[in-house]
Amino acid sequence: MSVIGKRFVEQVKTTGWKSTIAQRLDDGFTRFTAGLSWNDVRGVLRGDPAPKPNPRVKPHTEAFWFHIRPTFYHEAVTTLYPTFRLGLLSAVFFTIEIITGIFLMIFYTPSPERAYTNMIDILTNVPFGSFMRDLHRLGAEAMVIVVTLHMARTFATGSYKKPRQFTWFTGVVLLIVTLFLSFSGYLLPWDQLSFWAVTIGTSMADAAPVFGPTVNLLLRGAPDIGAGGLLRFYLMHVVLFPLIGIIFVAVHYYKVVRWGISLPPEMEPIGEDNARKVPPDKRVNFLPDIATNEIMYAGVAFAILAISAATWYNAPLETHANPLATPNHTVAPWYFYWLQGLLKIPHIIPILPGPIAGALDQFFANVLGLTPKVFWGVIVGPLVFVLLFAVPYIDPNPSRRYGDRKIMLSLGGVFAALILYLSLAGIPTGVPVTGFGYVGGTPPSEIAQEFMPDEGEGELMTIPFDQMIVGEHAVKPDANVPNAPKLNQVLAEVYHSMEKRKTTADPLGQILNEEATASVKITQIQPDLKQISIIINYLDTTGAAQQYVKYKFIHKDSGRAH
Repeated sequence: MSVIGKRFVEQVKTTGWKSTIAQRLDDGFTRFTAGLSWNDVRGVLRGDPAPKPNPRVKPHTEAFWFHIRPTFYHEAVTTLYPTFRLGLLSAVFFTIEIITGIFLMIFYTPSPERAYTNMIDILTNVPFGSFMRDLHRLGAEAMVIVVTLHMARTFATGSYKKPRQFTWFTGVVLLIVTLFLSFSGYLLPWDQLSFWAVTIGTSMADAAPVFGPTVNLLLRGAPDIGAGGLLRFYLMHVVLFPLIGIIFVAVHYYKVVRWGISLPPEMEPIGEDNARKVPPDKRVNFLPDIATNEIMYAGVAFAILAISAATWYNAPLETHANPLATPNHTVAPWYFYWLQGLLKIPHIIPILPGPIAGALDQFFANVLGLTPKVFWGVIVGPLVFVLLFAVPYIDPNPSRRYGDRKIMLSLGGVFAALILYLSLAGIPTGVPVTGFGYVGGTPPSEIAQEFMPDEGEGELMTIPFDQMIVGEHAVKPDANVPNAPKLNQVLAEVYHSMEKRKTTADPLGQILNEEATASVKITQIQPDLKQISIIINYLDTTGAAQQYVKYKFIHKDSGRAH
């Protein structure tokens, strides 16, 4: 008989079967909880006061997940302010991304021949596949927003100051990882939207001097994105960036344990950090108070995400990637709009007269040998992150109080406003009022793009199939096609858009001539297939008559145009 068996028999002889089994179960339970017996856990669940000595601190010294969490908090940081639980929510969304990502990996092959078909299968044949993809995509968007807000909150409260410089450093790394984790997954559906967005993003690397072409080749695996590029982005998305993220999340949390969560700025003396000097009467134990509070916040966040994915949110999936057809108004992912805005012409400083702005670009090109694309996109763009890394070291002010930090807070506000302005400049329509960054085509092509975009759903494609009455229907405000209320509504919307463009020039000075007319033509191609066309007749700048035609097909069972 083994030693363990002898001990068990001896214990049974001494205490009896019932007590022995109960003791063994409690021992196993204590090992599983890293130090908490069943009675300790029951006390936690019931909210009983912690006994002395407090056994609830054992998991913080004996278990990894609790080891990177403080054993107690100052009561001042347990309310919504000053943290707003943004750090917790960042970790929650990261966890959701890992879980949903593993689910999607099971049904996905990183190959141009299979990727898009796999996406269709996930959306149509895999149980809960569409829900999991929507959850994964929406979680990624939410994670970018929450991590950015977490950085902004940390800056606003001065929580990057000594002794938390390295904690801020790890936070900036996690911000970069979050952005590129989302960007690397952008290509995986292998549709037009993702293919051309990533093509734009990687083309910036090619513009970098010296190592640019090499870096671009490493990213794409070839001069153009293909099988090699898709595989590289897949590996970055499922291995490289998650691994870096997990490591830095652990380090980030450890540094929070090391220095504590910074108190509200108004509670600390200038130049001092009292986050770890928590008086006994101000302490709130992690178990059970903080743990249950975090579970509640995590549960609410997941519920909002899940309900959104199950109801109103649908992750976009456009037509199959086509390297030979560039969609109009192709843009980078929204969180890189600001970087695309840096590359727009006219010059990044739109308040300057055109000749002066052009002279500055010529100076950089002729004297420094830097084209505007290289200077603004490859040098200035990455410098934004370098600036974020340097924030704790360029702010000599020891005070964290808002009233003592007017200069830094003002600079932060200017920085945020500039990023917002550049983000608006990064979209095709440009910045409202100023028009900076507008890259539209001719008025007829823009009208067609508005109502029948190359990618995504326009109003013309939301007309129910049975309301697509065969024939050519003139665009007018009082359209009265029988049994087609949605078609009549869209005809009126196209009319009003045309009238606006006849009286208001776009930022490039282009205007639609007064005599321009339009119609929507619907043709029956097959019993369950129709072609819908928008036809615009206009005069070009020379006065010559022109006709612009754009069309798509829609099947009765597809619910959208192709």
